[in-house]
Amino acid sequence: MAWMSLSLDVKKAAAEAAQELLTDCGAAGLELRDGEGGMPNVRKPNPGEAIVIGFFEKRAAAAAALKKAKSVLRPSHAELEEVVEKDWSEEWKRLIRPVTVGRLWVGPPWEKPPKGKVCLFIEPKMAFGTGDHPTTSLCLAAVDDFLGGHPGASVLDVGTGTGVLAFAAKKLGAGRVVGTDNDPIAVELAKECAEENAIEGIALSGKPLEAIKGPFDLVLANILANTLIALAPQLAKKVKQRLVLAGVLVPQADEVTAAFVAEGMKPVGRAVDGEWIRLDFERP
Repeated sequence: MAWMSLSLDVKKAAAEAAQELLTDCGAAGLELRDGEGGMPNVRKPNPGEAIVIGFFEKRAAAAAALKKAKSVLRPSHAELEEVVEKDWSEEWKRLIRPVTVGRLWVGPPWEKPPKGKVCLFIEPKMAFGTGDHPTTSLCLAAVDDFLGGHPGASVLDVGTGTGVLAFAAKKLGAGRVVGTDNDPIAVELAKECAEENAIEGIALSGKPLEAIKGPFDLVLANILANTLIALAPQLAKKVKQRLVLAGVLVPQADEVTAAFVAEGMKPVGRAVDGEWIRLDFERP
């Protein structure tokens, strides 16, 4: 079956209005690209803009939506094209790639791991953290590096998602490991993933930071910059030695750093992968 997609490049402030317009014009589905993360190999919006895509069963309805959008929204770019329906489960599998970071190999269960690596199998489901996203791989490198010199260290993974960072820490020799996420679906999926990897001795829950007994030798937080800034006072209190932050775009690094310096943390390093940056701190 062939569908028609209508892509509209609009200012971020107009993204909601664009979605409403496309829905009113009969779009059967919508996609929003606002510059926060996103899938690889897809066109990304220009700074200050968002791409809103509507999917239509009929060309006539899509063409009418295009005409109306140009009149009402005045998008900087608009494109109408035919989309052939695909088996998205197979397409998704093709997008997920295994990664090797130091002693670790992380990949989906349909891939064959190499010999001699500490392996984690992560089934891509509804939680973030399959290992192939730059923010996750940057954190995995930090976990591998820290535990290489601190066997038995305690680890707290905030915003654990699939639990990949917590699992990696445990497999690399960590002692007490706690993973927390405010999304109950993520917590359940992380527990499933722990069972699939036969990993025991990790506490996974939706507990807020203030309810978790600390401090920890290594604290990991791979979440968005604005959330990191808001959580800075609570995160800093949980750090005994090292703090690793990710989910931060390069232009946001200084603002995030300032928030944690204000809480008494000392910057000790950075690592960059494309548009993403990892920020490392220590307790003085």
